[in-house]
Amino acid sequence: MKRVIRGFGEHSFLYVSTRRGYSVAFVAGVVLIVVGVVSAQPAATFTAAPTVQLQGFVSGLVNPLDLQSPRDGSGRLFVVEQRGLIRIIKAGKILATPFLNLSAVVESGGEKGLLGLAFHPSYKTNGRFFVNYTRRISGQLKTFIVEYHVSSTNPNFANLSSARTILTVNQPFDNHNGGQLAFGPDGYLYIGLGDGGSQGDPQGNAQNLGRLLGKMLRIDINSGLHYAIPVDNPFLGQTGKRGEIWAYGFRNPWRFSFDVSTNRLFVGDVGQDNWEEVDLARKGANYGWNRMEGRHCYPPGSSCNASGLTLPIHEYAHPLGDAIIGGYVYRGLKIPTLKGQYVFGDFSGGQIWSLQQTSPGAWQRNLLLSTGFLISAFGRDEIGELYVLDYGTGTIYKLV
Repeated sequence: MKRVIRGFGEHSFLYVSTRRGYSVAFVAGVVLIVVGVVSAQPAATFTAAPTVQLQGFVSGLVNPLDLQSPRDGSGRLFVVEQRGLIRIIKAGKILATPFLNLSAVVESGGEKGLLGLAFHPSYKTNGRFFVNYTRRISGQLKTFIVEYHVSSTNPNFANLSSARTILTVNQPFDNHNGGQLAFGPDGYLYIGLGDGGSQGDPQGNAQNLGRLLGKMLRIDINSGLHYAIPVDNPFLGQTGKRGEIWAYGFRNPWRFSFDVSTNRLFVGDVGQDNWEEVDLARKGANYGWNRMEGRHCYPPGSSCNASGLTLPIHEYAHPLGDAIIGGYVYRGLKIPTLKGQYVFGDFSGGQIWSLQQTSPGAWQRNLLLSTGFLISAFGRDEIGELYVLDYGTGTIYKLV
């Protein structure tokens, strides 16, 4: 595969975030979250947008949605296909036999399917990994978080019989299921759940701390029968509030990631009709949906009280795109000018941007590429290089 796409390298937008209490709008679709206690960041020196290219990596996949590294020294990458398969890329080729085939239990299509994969931080020694998928039982659509183990005899196969259900959540509608799950630097498993679907969060799930929908969850999968709740979770032990919740007020946090250098968690939260957003999440923070869409009152034209809400660090309007795809802070070695910038994109617009912090509270968006792809996710390998997944053609590209 020799297709190469060249970046524009243009500076396109400057955005300065404001503090709580100002007029706010919640970005339609994707939210960026930073998790944990974060020390103040020093002012960054502005540099021009990096010039990047996309280099063809592999093709022949079917609707890829996620790309993860087991970080076991093998150099392999694992690709999630929406239909229920996990494929292995080894030495630049897709292995013929899937690592795991869940197509018999997964309900796929639209925003449903096998949606996410996370390897245990000690996967190299314990072989544990976790998946997020949708399944319908007796007419009820559910999100399943399930643990599996690698085969004891072949590292390229999962042990299907090792399945252990960690968590299930009823989904009232077929959309806004979230999908990402990832281990934080604290060793806990973070799970992003959408608001349950339909339009405008008709059940008010995102602002209801008694429900898991519209939340970022944080659980301990190394303790308890299924899992334990970390003792420092913000709502643990409070009447009428679920202890699993770490942050709330999300519409559909489709993709999120931790910066391996600063431990900040970036989440892209997909918006409704007008705005997409990126947030830096904090413990116990409320990101506003469905009172706000991005930095704007929702529904449009209404008034709202933004007090107590955490505003996005960046937003963009729907003429530019309509479904934010969260990515990663670049910490690789191949593109030095991109180091420390958050790379993200849009599903329908096909743009790839970087978000650069120029000073405390100030973020600049740079257009890196306009691809024409249906970007479903970004991936990161063991050495920090980034990849782009094209949902439409089943092709993965490497950022170079």
